[in-house]
Amino acid sequence: MFIRYKNDGKGRSVPVAKIYTQKEHPVTNSQIDKDALWAIRKIQQSGGEAYIVGGAIRDILLGRKPKDFDIATSLSPRQVQRMFWNARIIGRRFRIVHLFFSGKIIEVTTFRSDEENFEDGRNNVFGTIEQDAKRRDFSINSLYYNPANGHLIDFNDALPDFRRRVIRSLIPLSYTFTEDPVRMIRALKYQATTGFELKRDVRKAIKRNAECIASCSTSRLTEEVSKILSSGSSYEIMMNLRKYGLLSFILPCWSMYSGISAIRESLEALDRKTMESKESGEAVGKEEMIYAMIKPLLVFENPSSMTPDELFHEAFRQAKILVSPMTPPNYEMEKAIDLILSDMDVKRVRARRSAEARAPRKKPNNLGRKRAAAEELAVVPSSKRRKRRKKGKGDRIPVPEAPKTLAEEHDL
Repeated sequence: MFIRYKNDGKGRSVPVAKIYTQKEHPVTNSQIDKDALWAIRKIQQSGGEAYIVGGAIRDILLGRKPKDFDIATSLSPRQVQRMFWNARIIGRRFRIVHLFFSGKIIEVTTFRSDEENFEDGRNNVFGTIEQDAKRRDFSINSLYYNPANGHLIDFNDALPDFRRRVIRSLIPLSYTFTEDPVRMIRALKYQATTGFELKRDVRKAIKRNAECIASCSTSRLTEEVSKILSSGSSYEIMMNLRKYGLLSFILPCWSMYSGISAIRESLEALDRKTMESKESGEAVGKEEMIYAMIKPLLVFENPSSMTPDELFHEAFRQAKILVSPMTPPNYEMEKAIDLILSDMDVKRVRARRSAEARAPRKKPNNLGRKRAAAEELAVVPSSKRRKRRKKGKGDRIPVPEAPKTLAEEHDL
């Protein structure tokens, strides 16, 4: 292990990070996505710093296969965009770069500054790797891996937290959850998925700031709920959210019934299916996640007297109320209702077609039409083709002459 030092401004060298060599940690390049390795190598060859950070390193240390690979770099978003043809800058609050590859997106972020006044919302202030490490939300997400030499850089004593199995906040608790309330959801999600324990001050801060989650946009909360349902620990996370007072702000109607046994059985079945699908390399559809949430709570007074269309519309109405204010796509909701109706031996072909029609599709390719028109035109001899004259500024539309005789007027 090496120690990284810096000058404190008074001529003294102070330690700022521990650097673990390849023999001292389990992270290897064979566990890293090849496209992420290629992107890091290209950035480093241009003179910039680049590391694998965040959840990928956390999952590898936990003995799991990472799903996403994020990169932190010293280059600005504009410099990264100019370097990669498949790059796109997104975000207003903090600009990041997405690198688009076949079937995946690799996120590239610039080192962030740790200025004392960053809580005022000025988040597009870039800094050094040391400052960026202090801006990470929790210690278990603050390790930096350099594929070029296999070094794992630890600025925040994160590896000891892995050994103690604790989750510690790096940003001061006085404003970390008010700056971004979604961090409270992530903390409880990490607690359930890692089996680690939240430190006492983190638990108290979550309870104290629970109502701040109401200020988040429904699109962000919808995305977080989707991540929870696909985590394989959805029931435990939902119960943690309920315990700390967050669930009533995220899913107010659904939270009223979240304690019944049918919900527990449904979500636990979803978790088992999710874990099995991860081992087989498949994915559970979002309609199945919505199905697991709403199926135990739908009530029909007299379903035998209702037509399939009436059953569908009544189920859809109840489902919208249960997941409100979440806004999942309607075609996913319709597919979930179709699954529920199939459990009731009710077939509704029109509803299924409608759900498929609402699913996003690729833009139509008009090249086939243009090619066919060109082939058809090629068959006609060039001498018989009708030539069109382009109108210029001086061209005038000819005015037909008035008929001179009665016969001409009647085309005789």
